[in-house]
Amino acid sequence: MGVSSSNRHDRSCPLDGEVNFDHFEILRAIGKGSFGKVCIVEKKDSRQMYAMKYMQKSRCIERDALKNVLREMEILTTLEHPFLVNLWFSFQDEEDLFMVSDLLLGGDLRYHLGQDVQFNENSIKLFACEIGSALEYLQSEHIVHRDIKPENILLDEEGHAHITDFNIAATLRDKKLASSLSGTKPYIAPEVYLCSLGECAGYSYPVDWWSLGVTLYEVMSRCRPYDIHSGTTPREVRSMMMNSTSCTPIPPKCSEQLSVLFQRLLCINPEERITTVKKLKSVPCISRYNFGMILEKQIRPPFTPPKDRLNCDPTFELEEMIVEPNPLHRKPRRLAKQRSLRTSMTIEDTELSRQLQHFKCYNREKELERREMERKEHDWEQELIKAMNASTIPAIVPAMVSDRGGDLLTVPMITNERRRSSCKLNISPVSIQTRLYAAKTDGGS
Repeated sequence: MGVSSSNRHDRSCPLDGEVNFDHFEILRAIGKGSFGKVCIVEKKDSRQMYAMKYMQKSRCIERDALKNVLREMEILTTLEHPFLVNLWFSFQDEEDLFMVSDLLLGGDLRYHLGQDVQFNENSIKLFACEIGSALEYLQSEHIVHRDIKPENILLDEEGHAHITDFNIAATLRDKKLASSLSGTKPYIAPEVYLCSLGECAGYSYPVDWWSLGVTLYEVMSRCRPYDIHSGTTPREVRSMMMNSTSCTPIPPKCSEQLSVLFQRLLCINPEERITTVKKLKSVPCISRYNFGMILEKQIRPPFTPPKDRLNCDPTFELEEMIVEPNPLHRKPRRLAKQRSLRTSMTIEDTELSRQLQHFKCYNREKELERREMERKEHDWEQELIKAMNASTIPAIVPAMVSDRGGDLLTVPMITNERRRSSCKLNISPVSIQTRLYAAKTDGGS
């Protein structure tokens, strides 16, 4: 699939209309998830680098996963935060659903654990602040992630942490509780297991903070606080945790100051657990951090991922080229052939059409343009009304006079304005080429 793949097109070719597969150049496969794979792509008109996740529709139908995929896309279109992997575009073709997101080249925490990276206590504290900030934001948007774990924490080039993979996330509004046994077992909070046993009514946002505690414990010590595996039953988990309530697990060789953080995150009782940034800042070893600087990524991470490699498993590229029956770089030719041969819709096509009838393409670039236009219009209205209020004849626009009985005109405030400056990740094409060349050299040696 490399840089010289058949997907490379003339940059001068027209790229009108909705964003689609032809707007991107595929560079390299870098990962895979439960329902799809991930590639580095370059948007041809802007040369901006992104990560493109694609999910084969037929596989989603086979695994009854299409509903989750569509819900994930819907959730991501509403989110925007410096410590999330933010969605930029979503679209589809006959074969696949596509999600184009921020490209993070630092690798996930699981990869670095496999590389035997030793994260010091300052790294653990900064991860707690960054991921905790994202979790509080998700709670403000009524989202519970339900799958916080090392695989779902990606690092950017500087080493800042970002949450990814919202495939099993849920929306909780009007004090609604979740109740299903969802997540990855070693990281699932106690109340989720109790709920599956019918011993509590449901669970909410604190489950993500428990998962954060387990993740940080593992990143620091290379083991988890409880010996839970995929085959461990909820009753076994309950017995394991209930027998240790008097002593919260603390990572070996953990300082006394940092141990307080783990005691507050790994509380069996969710009501006693850290669940907000305010509570997080009450931990002495966290209180010194300026969260304004954290949100602007002005605190340098103690660990910086290597910049001469892709920080991912190199076998992903080989698997895409050799094992994958429908490799992405052959898609244009494959679809052209399918379109020329297709004469009628199959039963599978009809079912797909039914389930995807409400699918909407998403384009954050257009959304940001719309917001910027609204901001300019708002600023213009402010200037106009200031001039009118300063005028000696405000009666020329009686319809705009405040209905509060006063004589001054007012402009409604723009609400829910999100900061994008600290969220957008600009990746240098030179950085990508350097990493791709290094990966190619390593593969050929």
